[in-house]
Amino acid sequence: MVLKNNTKLVLASQSPSRKMLLERAGVPFEVVVTGVDETVPAGLTPGQTVECLARRKAEAVLPLRPDCAIIGSDSVVCIDGLILGKPADDEAAVAMLHRLSGRTHQVVTGVCLLVNGKAQVFHQSTEVTFYPLEDGEIRDYVASGESRGRAGSYGIEGIGVILVESIRGDYANVVGLPVAETLRRLRKMLG
Repeated sequence: MVLKNNTKLVLASQSPSRKMLLERAGVPFEVVVTGVDETVPAGLTPGQTVECLARRKAEAVLPLRPDCAIIGSDSVVCIDGLILGKPADDEAAVAMLHRLSGRTHQVVTGVCLLVNGKAQVFHQSTEVTFYPLEDGEIRDYVASGESRGRAGSYGIEGIGVILVESIRGDYANVVGLPVAETLRRLRKMLG
Protein backbone atom coordinates (compact mmCIF):
# COMPACT_ATOMS: atom_id res chain seq x y z
CA MET A 1 0.00 0.00 0.00
CA VAL A 2 1.46 3.33 -1.01
CA LEU A 3 0.29 6.15 1.21
CA LYS A 4 -1.31 9.20 -0.42
CA ASN A 5 0.92 12.19 -1.12
CA ASN A 6 3.97 10.06 -0.36
CA THR A 7 3.19 10.24 3.36
CA LYS A 8 5.73 8.19 5.26
CA LEU A 9 4.55 5.63 7.79
CA VAL A 10 6.08 5.15 11.23
CA LEU A 11 5.45 2.22 13.56
CA ALA A 12 5.82 3.41 17.16
CA SER A 13 6.48 -0.06 18.53
CA GLN A 14 9.54 -2.25 18.91
CA SER A 15 7.46 -5.43 18.56
CA PRO A 16 9.01 -7.77 15.99
CA SER A 17 5.54 -9.27 15.44
CA ARG A 18 3.97 -5.93 14.48
CA LYS A 19 6.92 -5.20 12.21
CA MET A 20 6.47 -8.60 10.54
CA LEU A 21 2.75 -8.00 9.96
CA LEU A 22 3.33 -4.66 8.22
CA GLU A 23 6.15 -6.14 6.14
CA ARG A 24 3.88 -9.01 5.03
CA ALA A 25 1.22 -6.47 4.07
CA GLY A 26 3.77 -4.84 1.75
CA VAL A 27 3.75 -1.53 3.54
CA PRO A 28 6.95 0.56 3.61
CA PHE A 29 7.56 2.00 7.08
CA GLU A 30 10.20 2.81 9.63
CA VAL A 31 10.28 1.93 13.32
CA VAL A 32 10.74 4.77 15.81
CA VAL A 33 10.47 3.97 19.50
CA THR A 34 10.68 6.16 22.56
CA GLY A 35 10.53 4.96 26.13
CA VAL A 36 7.08 5.63 27.52
CA ASP A 37 5.58 4.97 30.93
CA GLU A 38 3.37 1.89 30.56
CA THR A 39 1.50 2.29 33.84
CA VAL A 40 -2.19 3.09 33.47
CA PRO A 41 -4.81 4.31 35.94
CA ALA A 42 -6.60 1.60 37.91
CA GLY A 43 -10.11 0.64 36.86
CA LEU A 44 -9.67 0.83 33.10
CA THR A 45 -11.19 -1.89 30.93
CA PRO A 46 -8.81 -3.92 28.76
CA GLY A 47 -9.90 -1.89 25.73
CA GLN A 48 -9.31 1.41 27.52
CA THR A 49 -5.92 0.14 28.76
CA VAL A 50 -4.58 -0.75 25.32
CA GLU A 51 -6.01 2.40 23.74
CA CYS A 52 -4.30 4.52 26.42
CA LEU A 53 -0.95 2.82 25.85
CA ALA A 54 -1.24 2.90 22.05
CA ARG A 55 -1.96 6.64 22.17
CA ARG A 56 0.92 7.24 24.56
CA LYS A 57 3.36 5.42 22.24
CA ALA A 58 2.17 7.25 19.12
CA GLU A 59 2.15 10.68 20.76
CA ALA A 60 5.70 10.16 22.07
CA VAL A 61 6.93 9.65 18.49
CA LEU A 62 4.93 12.55 16.98
CA PRO A 63 7.48 15.30 17.85
CA LEU A 64 10.19 13.21 16.17
CA ARG A 65 8.20 12.56 12.96
CA PRO A 66 5.53 15.30 12.73
CA ASP A 67 5.06 14.93 8.95
CA CYS A 68 4.49 11.17 9.05
CA ALA A 69 1.51 8.89 9.63
CA ILE A 70 2.13 7.16 12.97
CA ILE A 71 0.82 3.82 14.24
CA GLY A 72 1.02 3.16 17.98
CA SER A 73 -0.17 -0.18 19.33
CA ASP A 74 -0.36 -2.28 22.48
CA SER A 75 -1.88 -5.70 23.30
CA VAL A 76 -3.04 -7.52 26.40
CA VAL A 77 -4.43 -10.96 27.16
CA CYS A 78 -7.54 -11.09 29.37
CA ILE A 79 -9.15 -13.93 31.31
CA ASP A 80 -11.35 -14.04 34.42
CA GLY A 81 -11.59 -10.24 34.36
CA LEU A 82 -7.79 -9.96 34.71
CA ILE A 83 -5.29 -8.45 32.31
CA LEU A 84 -2.30 -10.70 31.80
CA GLY A 85 0.63 -8.62 30.65
CA LYS A 86 4.16 -9.78 30.00
CA PRO A 87 5.45 -12.32 32.53
CA ALA A 88 8.00 -11.06 35.07
CA ASP A 89 9.94 -14.33 34.82
CA ASP A 90 9.63 -17.94 33.67
CA GLU A 91 7.62 -19.03 36.74
CA ALA A 92 5.11 -16.24 36.09
CA ALA A 93 4.87 -17.47 32.49
CA VAL A 94 4.19 -21.03 33.68
CA ALA A 95 1.44 -19.74 36.00
CA MET A 96 -0.18 -17.71 33.18
CA LEU A 97 -0.17 -20.65 30.79
CA HIS A 98 -1.72 -22.91 33.45
CA ARG A 99 -4.48 -20.31 33.83
CA LEU A 100 -5.07 -20.26 30.03
CA SER A 101 -4.93 -24.07 29.65
CA GLY A 102 -8.14 -25.57 28.26
CA ARG A 103 -9.93 -22.23 28.34
CA THR A 104 -10.92 -19.30 26.14
CA HIS A 105 -9.32 -15.90 26.65
CA GLN A 106 -9.35 -12.61 24.78
CA VAL A 107 -6.47 -10.81 23.11
CA VAL A 108 -7.22 -7.09 22.98
CA THR A 109 -5.08 -4.82 20.83
CA GLY A 110 -5.32 -1.04 20.86
CA VAL A 111 -4.25 1.12 17.95
CA CYS A 112 -3.66 4.87 17.71
CA LEU A 113 -3.32 6.46 14.28
CA LEU A 114 -1.93 10.00 14.07
CA VAL A 115 -2.12 11.69 10.67
CA ASN A 116 -1.99 15.39 9.77
CA GLY A 117 -3.14 16.57 13.20
CA LYS A 118 -5.93 13.99 13.39
CA ALA A 119 -6.09 11.05 15.76
CA GLN A 120 -8.08 7.85 15.61
CA VAL A 121 -7.95 5.36 18.47
CA PHE A 122 -9.65 1.97 18.51
CA HIS A 123 -9.25 -1.56 19.80
CA GLN A 124 -10.09 -5.01 18.58
CA SER A 125 -10.68 -8.22 20.54
CA THR A 126 -10.12 -11.81 19.39
CA GLU A 127 -11.09 -14.95 21.32
CA VAL A 128 -8.43 -17.64 21.63
CA THR A 129 -9.06 -21.13 23.02
CA PHE A 130 -6.16 -23.23 24.27
CA TYR A 131 -5.98 -27.00 24.33
CA PRO A 132 -5.75 -28.51 27.83
CA LEU A 133 -2.01 -28.34 28.52
CA GLU A 134 0.07 -30.65 30.70
CA ASP A 135 2.60 -29.15 33.10
CA GLY A 136 5.53 -30.64 31.16
CA GLU A 137 4.22 -29.19 27.90
CA ILE A 138 3.95 -25.75 29.50
CA ARG A 139 7.42 -25.94 31.01
CA ASP A 140 8.94 -27.08 27.71
CA TYR A 141 7.30 -24.16 25.94
CA VAL A 142 8.50 -21.66 28.54
CA ALA A 143 12.01 -23.17 28.36
CA SER A 144 12.03 -22.35 24.62
CA GLY A 145 12.20 -18.67 25.62
CA GLU A 146 9.28 -17.68 23.43
CA SER A 147 7.08 -16.66 26.36
CA ARG A 148 9.47 -13.89 27.45
CA GLY A 149 8.25 -10.40 26.69
CA ARG A 150 4.88 -11.66 25.41
CA ALA A 151 1.49 -10.62 26.71
CA GLY A 152 -0.10 -13.77 28.14
CA SER A 153 3.24 -15.60 27.88
CA TYR A 154 2.83 -16.95 24.34
CA GLY A 155 3.27 -16.07 20.70
CA ILE A 156 0.73 -17.54 18.27
CA GLU A 157 2.98 -16.83 15.28
CA GLY A 158 5.75 -19.04 16.69
CA ILE A 159 5.95 -22.30 18.59
CA GLY A 160 2.95 -21.10 20.62
CA VAL A 161 0.69 -22.06 17.71
CA ILE A 162 0.69 -25.64 19.10
CA LEU A 163 -1.07 -24.40 22.26
CA VAL A 164 -4.05 -22.98 20.35
CA GLU A 165 -7.14 -25.06 19.63
CA SER A 166 -9.11 -22.28 17.91
CA ILE A 167 -9.51 -18.56 17.43
CA ARG A 168 -12.57 -16.44 16.76
CA GLY A 169 -11.73 -13.14 15.14
CA ASP A 170 -8.71 -11.57 13.49
CA TYR A 171 -5.58 -13.75 13.64
CA ALA A 172 -3.32 -10.72 13.05
CA ASN A 173 -4.85 -9.08 16.11
CA VAL A 174 -3.56 -11.98 18.22
CA VAL A 175 -0.10 -11.56 16.67
CA GLY A 176 -0.15 -7.89 17.76
CA LEU A 177 -1.84 -5.61 15.23
CA PRO A 178 -5.20 -5.82 13.44
CA VAL A 179 -3.35 -4.91 10.28
CA ALA A 180 -6.25 -5.01 7.80
CA GLU A 181 -8.48 -2.73 9.89
CA THR A 182 -5.52 -0.48 10.72
CA LEU A 183 -4.57 0.04 7.07
CA ARG A 184 -8.19 0.58 6.00
CA ARG A 185 -8.67 3.25 8.65
CA LEU A 186 -5.35 4.84 7.76
CA ARG A 187 -6.30 4.99 4.08
CA LYS A 188 -9.57 6.78 4.98
CA MET A 189 -7.74 9.26 7.21
CA LEU A 190 -5.41 10.10 4.35
CA GLY A 191 -8.38 10.68 2.03
